[in-house]
Amino acid sequence: MSRSIRPDAVLVQAVIAGALSFAHLHDLAEAAGQSGWKAWAYPVSVDLLLVAVWRRLRTERSGLAWFWFLVALVASLGANIATAGLLDLEHVPAWLRIVVAGWPALAFLGGTLLAHTPAPTPDLVPAPPAPVVAQPAPEPVPEQIVTPEPAPALPQTAPSVPPALVDHARKLAADHRTRTGTDIDTATLRTRLGIPEDLAGAIVAQLA
Repeated sequence: MSRSIRPDAVLVQAVIAGALSFAHLHDLAEAAGQSGWKAWAYPVSVDLLLVAVWRRLRTERSGLAWFWFLVALVASLGANIATAGLLDLEHVPAWLRIVVAGWPALAFLGGTLLAHTPAPTPDLVPAPPAPVVAQPAPEPVPEQIVTPEPAPALPQTAPSVPPALVDHARKLAADHRTRTGTDIDTATLRTRLGIPEDLAGAIVAQLA
């Protein structure tokens, strides 16, 4: 299936304007004393500066880009107007020769600034904080009931018995043996003397 080629009026107009501007810049440079290939280099220099401006304006609407756009536009329009009969190309004024001679350095400066001046970086927007995922609460650990170990039993020491009390207990024991025919026990001795049980036991141990 063949595609029909339809002429674009805007594109045709752009080609005509570019060709006429290119020719006018060449004629002006040649009239200002730039002959041969040098006269053809001037319109190329102006067009390259416009391309550098266009590329910069695509990414940044800066004052630097607009300034060099006006410079290139003045150079192009100035050549169109100067070659329209308003300027005697046979007798070009000295100031115009100076402008034409200094144009390459000016165009190089503009192109370098447009190509190598860094564009301002946009303000960094902080990333939104990550959503907080609720973590399940840890299960309570049952407390271990620690049974305290029983304290070691302290060795019991026999209470000290006064010798007089032992002598008195011997008499009571002898009397008890005479009456009953048996040795006196701890409970009976404790009752007879009115002393604690441990003390009575210690006395009975000494009487045995």
